[in-house]
Amino acid sequence: MRVAGIMSGTSLDGIDVAIVEIRGRRVDTIGFTSARYPAAVRAAILSVSNCPTHTATLSRLNFQLGELYARALLAAVKRYGPVELIGCHGQTVFHEGGSNTLQLGEPAVLAERTGIPVVSNFRARDIAAGGEGAPLVPFVDYLLFRHPRRTRVALNIGGIANITVIPAGCAPRDVVAFDTGPGNMVIDALAREFSGGKLNYDRGGRMAASGNINRGLLDALLRDAYYRRKPPKSAGREQYGVEFVARLRKSGAPLADLVATATVLTAATIAMAVERTVAGPADLIASGGGTHNPRIMAHLAGFLPGVDLSTSTDHGIDADAKEAIAFAVLAHETWRRKPANLPSATGASRAVVLGSITP
Repeated sequence: MRVAGIMSGTSLDGIDVAIVEIRGRRVDTIGFTSARYPAAVRAAILSVSNCPTHTATLSRLNFQLGELYARALLAAVKRYGPVELIGCHGQTVFHEGGSNTLQLGEPAVLAERTGIPVVSNFRARDIAAGGEGAPLVPFVDYLLFRHPRRTRVALNIGGIANITVIPAGCAPRDVVAFDTGPGNMVIDALAREFSGGKLNYDRGGRMAASGNINRGLLDALLRDAYYRRKPPKSAGREQYGVEFVARLRKSGAPLADLVATATVLTAATIAMAVERTVAGPADLIASGGGTHNPRIMAHLAGFLPGVDLSTSTDHGIDADAKEAIAFAVLAHETWRRKPANLPSATGASRAVVLGSITP
């Protein structure tokens, strides 16, 4: 079955579309495209994320995003050929793990514009079953990266960073996964300030390289109890959004130093999570936008000298496309009425069929 996965993450980079062919347990990537959000749409999403807003604004943005997803999907189909099913994660604007979550992007609009069934609203059922609603990608990490003799850690560095620990030859119930803390989100916000709004991220890690790490601030940030909390746990813009960046700015440190410090914070919290959950040698397989930041990757290599660091691209899964690929696979499981959460990762009371189908 040919399935498209649509993903727009907390970094607000834009809309990723992956088209895959699924045959049993085999997942082959046919193609991948990415479309940036228009500046006005990106600003609108930020304006309703983790803050009081008007229901009219939410409703309008929900339908507008549905149109944008449809455009992105149709462009991908024109390039790579037709699909039979769409899995659309939607744009998260609020997430309280274990309690509630909200993703925008009206699936009825997407289904109507494309004529293709849509699976959406993946996180709600896991929360209803007592889970965090995140992370959901570990189900796919297990399918793609499980190894009979090697412990593998699948790392995604998006707006938020998360890991999936897959012990050698393990069963699904043995997988441990959780959000480690900030990925690119804090760095991106500081980069926009640093560049006067000209850049949405620290291209090549150059801003971080121009600054000095503020050790006192870093130590204070690392004392956050979240990093020592046992999983399951999830994080989002609620923890690492505007209030967090304002806290950094209050330190009075130069912006370049704040970018350098935030970059180390991302790598350090990932390394702490790996060290706390993995015993012995392991393969760390990274994906997401953070893999393009050489400062993050260098810090990770330094913090985890005993770990074999690679990217998912090295294992045949495009590091930029992995999350979109994952939601194509999750949609396929929903279409087959198969459970696709891992209770060991989310804390749900049971495995459940995720999402809603808009035919």
